[in-house]
Amino acid sequence: MYISIPNLYPFKLRPYVKIIMDPIAERMKINPNIITVAGLLVSVLAAYMFARGDLLLGGVFIALSGFVDMLDGAIARKNQTNTPFGGVLDSTMDRFADAFIFMGIIYGGFVDWFIGILTLLASFTVSYVRARAESEGIKCGVGIAERPERLIILMAGAFLGYFFNPSLMYWAVVIVMVLGYLTVIQRLYHSWRELNTRKKLL
Repeated sequence: MYISIPNLYPFKLRPYVKIIMDPIAERMKINPNIITVAGLLVSVLAAYMFARGDLLLGGVFIALSGFVDMLDGAIARKNQTNTPFGGVLDSTMDRFADAFIFMGIIYGGFVDWFIGILTLLASFTVSYVRARAESEGIKCGVGIAERPERLIILMAGAFLGYFFNPSLMYWAVVIVMVLGYLTVIQRLYHSWRELNTRKKLL
């Protein structure tokens, strides 16, 4: 008998954002890979602003990078230009973007290097577990904090830190770290359960 891990949040962000993104994507006739690379450049700008100690512009560019990150997928779907390479490129650019953002946050002094590295490791591992599970034929889009949710928490921390207290950015990073590792556990458990179910059916 398997233990069911409860869903710890009422909804995923992507389905709701998709309602907004799809009409925009329909009007854009551009190679989604260009948008993907542009998203990385926006993330670099966010990292630079954090490194300068500018929480406001750091948060603005995180918001913009999240928008661009979802836009490229929407364009690929609506214009039927999604390709296997596009998916690989998107995942790769997301990892670089996460690394740059956390490097900027660490360099800016908003969090110490140890917490920053642990949080980055959590973000990378969330994606790795999904990729590894899907290589075994398991759908693994489960978990409390996918990349859009993590970016929103960082963005909120940046804005709240700017308007109230910069230390709030530290706690935003800690929350991302904790939710990231919870997501890793959820995905590992989901993968283990699916593989065991498959084994019993053989």
